[in-house]
Amino acid sequence: MTKYKQDACETYCYDQAVIDRVQPKIEEISGVELLFKALSDATRLKITYALTLEKELCVCDVANIIGSSTATASHHLRMLRNMGLAKYRKEGKLVFYSLKDSHVRQMVTIAKTHAEEGVKVV
Repeated sequence: MTKYKQDACETYCYDQAVIDRVQPKIEEISGVELLFKALSDATRLKITYALTLEKELCVCDVANIIGSSTATASHHLRMLRNMGLAKYRKEGKLVFYSLKDSHVRQMVTIAKTHAEEGVKVV
């Protein structure tokens, strides 16, 4: 038996009661993939993590933290804002970003803790 056949059912059967209970709720998760898409980019994840460490950061600070140009940092911050994860405020010639709410902070913190537990990615 191949290694892939070991992790699949050898016979086809299903529990109709489970399907009837879960299937109507599947659409409730629609749109959440955008959140994971936003955080699946290493640069955006680093920026988001930096914003969990500080209440807010100037675009110039973010650029220096991630080792990029201000244009690159601004691009990623704008994407995070457009995806509903970050917000910004302008103060004179400076633009400061922060996380939109505590849920984003919690997700990044939980994901970091999960990764530190030695989870192997296949």
